[in-house]
Amino acid sequence: MNASKSETILSVEKLAASYGAAQILYDLSLEVGRGEVVALMGRNGAGKSTTMKAIMGLMARKGQVTFNGVDISRAKPHEIARLGLGFTPEDRRIFADLTVMENLDIGRQPPRSFADGTAAPEWSPERLFKLFPNLGEMPDRPGGRMSGGEQQMLTVARTLMGNPLLVLLDEPSEGVAPLIVEQMANTILELKKEGLSILLSEQNMVFAELVSDRAYVLEKGEIRWHGTMAALAVDSAVQRSYLTL
Repeated sequence: MNASKSETILSVEKLAASYGAAQILYDLSLEVGRGEVVALMGRNGAGKSTTMKAIMGLMARKGQVTFNGVDISRAKPHEIARLGLGFTPEDRRIFADLTVMENLDIGRQPPRSFADGTAAPEWSPERLFKLFPNLGEMPDRPGGRMSGGEQQMLTVARTLMGNPLLVLLDEPSEGVAPLIVEQMANTILELKKEGLSILLSEQNMVFAELVSDRAYVLEKGEIRWHGTMAALAVDSAVQRSYLTL
């Protein structure tokens, strides 16, 4: 089931964000459709992670953010999460002393629906272990005794336990083994089939091309290009200007 792309689930208009006196984002506008995977591309420091934190209300921001038909521009992070917007930060933030199962239980939230009343996918540990077989083999292992890639999977799985309508996924391929990167790409494609929307922060062009429908390219907190992922994949000038090191 892949939901209609025409329905916008996340709309961001003229988003500006600052750390103290330093402005990081400038009038940034983007949208994500239902069942769509959208990549935020750019070099380190371009503003990708900041965009996600600003959408989640984790920093000072201006502009309008609408999620599933609700204006969340002034909502607090816990209020935004309760509406079904999931966030997997780059630094993972699993509970190292708790087991895989205990980490998943902490993420548990009630079932959710889209604005039109359609039920969102519901997740249980059993379903997630089919999606992440590695985790299914270690339900009682403490988070602190897992590899970086396994921790990354656990972070995504814990977010899914909240039955989100959309997930902000920050740098999922960063610093993990190639095999885990491949598994993560397959997972994102499976989630997309379920009708879940994903806004993905990514530097890895090959990974982004595998999973994304559209892309926004950032530099210095501004969107410099946006279009289909297929168009970006063949636009060597844009890649050279904003993505290659």
